[in-house]
Formats: sequence, structure tokens, C-alpha cells
Amino acid sequence: MLFDYTTLQLIWWGLVAVLLIGFALTDGFDMGAGMLMPFLGQTDTERRVIVNVLGPHWDGNQVWFILAGGALFAAWPMVYAAAFSGLYIPLLLVLFGLILRPGGFEYRSKVDDSRWRSSWDWLLFAGSAVPALLFGVAIGNLFLGLPFRLDSDLRPFYEGGFFELLHPFALLAGVTSVALLAMHGGTYLQLRTDGVLRQRATRASRWMAAVMILAFGVAGLWLAAGMEGLRITGMPTGESVQPLAKSVAIVEGAWLDNYRQAPLTLLAPVAGFAGALGVLLLSGRGRGVLPFAASTLAVLGVLLTAGVSLFPFIMPSNIDPVSSLTIWDATSSHRTLSIMFWAAVIFVPIILLYTFWAFRVMRGRVTEAHVEENSGSLY
Repeated sequence: MLFDYTTLQLIWWGLVAVLLIGFALTDGFDMGAGMLMPFLGQTDTERRVIVNVLGPHWDGNQVWFILAGGALFAAWPMVYAAAFSGLYIPLLLVLFGLILRPGGFEYRSKVDDSRWRSSWDWLLFAGSAVPALLFGVAIGNLFLGLPFRLDSDLRPFYEGGFFELLHPFALLAGVTSVALLAMHGGTYLQLRTDGVLRQRATRASRWMAAVMILAFGVAGLWLAAGMEGLRITGMPTGESVQPLAKSVAIVEGAWLDNYRQAPLTLLAPVAGFAGALGVLLLSGRGRGVLPFAASTLAVLGVLLTAGVSLFPFIMPSNIDPVSSLTIWDATSSHRTLSIMFWAAVIFVPIILLYTFWAFRVMRGRVTEAHVEENSGSLY
């Protein structure tokens, strides 16, 4: 085989990160614009402009989420099983939210009735805001640890319910996620709309950037102020390492270990702050490319900050740290990782190419005049 087992484990950590970042960057601006739509669009035509900006791409953007789920199942089956068994309610809420969005895009303009269209507008808002919030809450709970333990047969057992996941730090992470994606959606609307709608999107982008900087900064200070984290103190080597074979210590500030050991990783949180600051300073200038590039940098920085901080943990446990799942003891076999690696090498570039092609072909601004002139063929 081309790569040894340890190298493949690291590669798959990176590949899953790429797929999640791809989802956050593409479907992220869909969700962000969906959250902003009821507030930025003051008339039905303005709201139709926003829907037509997003309409050609939303379903293709969700491919990244499906790929990430498939990669999670292929590379980390124990994580997939533990997550879907213990986090059933929040994952169902995310699913229901994502189900609302296709209805909003496809059926909103089918009936020429203000109440019908307004209802779908708010359902699009809910279908965008709920997943955005819960994704952030999920990341926050990874830092807090999830209440599960593994038995001798490596079956996960959870203690606690849904509302226990709504810890203040997790909610702060949820606010960060909502502000981040709303900012990203606002900058995308700056890029794709004009006139008064673009002006409102500019103001919304700046406000969301300010909220994101504040929330992200408070979360960082919370971690630095002594939040307890996990640190591996002993890990067997080999290709058949079991999760319960390692030793794990609970240590204050452990989530900052990787930054101390590799200072270059501090570029991740710096990118998060710099990107949001760029949105504050650049919004409303030029054609909108620079604010969108800045928000892209912010999304990339925030997600990498979470990944670097938690590495090598994937699902930490707060009631039995030894049961925590890491990239070293929760991955598939060497052969499985090798086969899936070559599948990723073939198909991920293809997806990237047709994604760039689709955005290139359907580039340009959507205007109110365009929507009114083509009312029968657009969303």
C-alpha cells in the first residue's frame, strides 16, 4: 500500500476537514442568505431576487454535506455510530431544517399569494437558522465533551438528554456559527445583487461580522481562562488499537496544547479574526469580491481553529475520558482507508471542477428587473 496506517489516518482527518469546510463555504452562504432574507427583502420582488441568487446552487452545495457524512461513515464508523445514536434529536432537527429548504426554493413562487410566500420565507429562515445554530452547538459540545461511555464491546451508552447539550459555551458556539454564516451569506449577496438590496446586505454583513468577532473572541477567552480539556497520556501503537486501551487525563487548558507545541497553528484563529475584520472594512467597496473573500477566510479560520484545538480527538467524552474517540483508535482498517483514499482522489477533484464550472456559468448579478421580466421561468 502507498501509505502506512498512521499517514492514512492523518490524511483522512484532513479529507474530512476539507469536506466539512467545503460544506460550510458553499451551503454556508445559502444558509446565511436564507437567514437574512426576511429582513433584507422588504418586497416580494426583493425576496425573489435572493431566492434566485441561491436557487441554482443550493442543491449542489449540499453535496458536500452528503460527502462529509459518507466520509465519516467510511473513515470513522465508530464515530458515526456513536454520534447518530446519542445525538438523535439534534440530528433530526438538523435534518428537518434541511428538508424545509428545498420546499422553500421550489414551491415559494408556485402560488401568487402573499401569505403563501411569506410562510415559505419564514420556513426558509428556520431551515437555515436551525442547522446553523445546531452545527455550532455541536462543535461547542465537543469542547465540553459528550456524556457517553463505551462498554467492553465498544457500544456507546449516553447519559443525559437534549437540553443538557445547551450549555452556555455550546450556545456561544452556536451564536458564533449563526453570525459567521449570516456574515458569509451577506457578503455573497453583496457579490450577486445590486441597488438597495446590496446596501442592506452590506450593513447586515458588517453587523454579523462584529457579532462574530465578539462571540469568537469570548469563546477563545473562555478556553484560555482554564476550561478543562483532554490530553492523551498513553496510546498503544499498531493497526488494532482499541479506544479503551489508551489513557487520558483531564487538564485545564488542554485544548490549547497544539498551539503551544506548534505555534504556526495560531494562524487558524488569526485567519478567523482577520477575515471578519476584513468584512467590516471592505463591505460595500468594489464589486463585492473582496468582502466575500474575507468572509471565506473567516469561515476557513474558524473551522480550522476548532479542528486544531480538538486534534486528535473526534468525540471527547466528559464522563469517561478513556472512551473518547480519536483518529488513532476510531478509524477503519488500513485497507478501507486506502480504497477510500483513491476514491476521494478521483471524485473530489471532479466535484470541485463541476462546482467551479456551475458558479462560473451562472455568475453575475440578479436584479429586480431580471426577476420581473422572467417571472415565469425563475423561482
